Amino acid sequence: MHRKKEAYFECSGCGREYEISGSIWRCRCGCHLNLVFDAEINRERLEGREKTLWRYFEALPLEETSSIISFSEGFTPLLKAELFNQNVLVKMEYLFPTGSFKDRGSTVMISKLKELGVGEIVEDSSGNAGASVSAYSARAKIKCHIFVPERAPETKLSQIEFYGAEIHRIKGSREEVAERARNFAESRYYASHSWNPFFLHGTKTFAYEISEQLNWRTPDAIILPVGNGTLLLGAYLGFRELRDMGLIEEIPRLIGVQSASCAPLFRAFRENSEKLPEIEVRETIADGISVSKPVRWKEILAAIRETDGELIAVEESEIIEALRELGRKGFYVEPTSAVSLAALRRIDESGEFLIPLTGSGLKLGERMRRFL
Repeated sequence: MHRKKEAYFECSGCGREYEISGSIWRCRCGCHLNLVFDAEINRERLEGREKTLWRYFEALPLEETSSIISFSEGFTPLLKAELFNQNVLVKMEYLFPTGSFKDRGSTVMISKLKELGVGEIVEDSSGNAGASVSAYSARAKIKCHIFVPERAPETKLSQIEFYGAEIHRIKGSREEVAERARNFAESRYYASHSWNPFFLHGTKTFAYEISEQLNWRTPDAIILPVGNGTLLLGAYLGFRELRDMGLIEEIPRLIGVQSASCAPLFRAFRENSEKLPEIEVRETIADGISVSKPVRWKEILAAIRETDGELIAVEESEIIEALRELGRKGFYVEPTSAVSLAALRRIDESGEFLIPLTGSGLKLGERMRRFL
């Protein structure tokens, strides 16, 4: 492994630059930070490496391999499946160690925070990100606080507690939970999966794996669930890096999907709005994407527009129908994972489509029975 090039933080709002450290997680102006970093991949170096996401080490923002905190995650299966009488590529992201794709971001973020000497972190989550960050924090011996909505699924909360994290249950909306977490993090490190740029540099390995699994080509379009947008933004970042390195010809169309019960990005996209619209949030079974104020919303819309993509909002009945179809074909996933298939039925065009199955149905326990 050769030495990395210099990396630094850049404010998404005012453009101020910061050296990377374990004490900063946002700009003084209040905006989130992005990581400026030159990724590298040499295809010859990949030969013989273990098939985990860490095979792309030179493209990830760590200095030393000794800093890696890992459960040998990544390189999830990519299958062809017939769903609703249509052939589609399926990336089985629910087979990660903690049961969701969030492990991509957690392994990279926690590894980097360990390398920076961070000893205590705060995260807010509706379940999957909290479980993932808790697991990797446990492995890294980092003290972890997880702020969760009071109505978060008990099965997911149990998973977080088993990893030894301290849970803070908060009454109110998802945004109120995040605000409480940020306030608590004033004297700690806010390791938010939506704010932290290291997390996105973990989820970008989704794009690397797809490209390598398809022999360095890309599908026509990828349909992704979008709440905070960590997988969509990671995909965009990864495909853009691969294109700039000359390893793929073009970025696939990125199609985002939201539940019609909580679809601020869908509205902003359709209305070409310069501000994120205020919406009335209704309960949805796709709770993993029930986010009314995603912090990186401008970047999400920009990525979709740049790739000639679109945003689709699907109804609860469509999500349930797609969830059942996936189950009948052998994929036991949580409802949030089914929104991509629900959206595929709305797309009236041909092409090679890929959907990620982002979280395991095992995370919901008996609650899955109501969708039978």
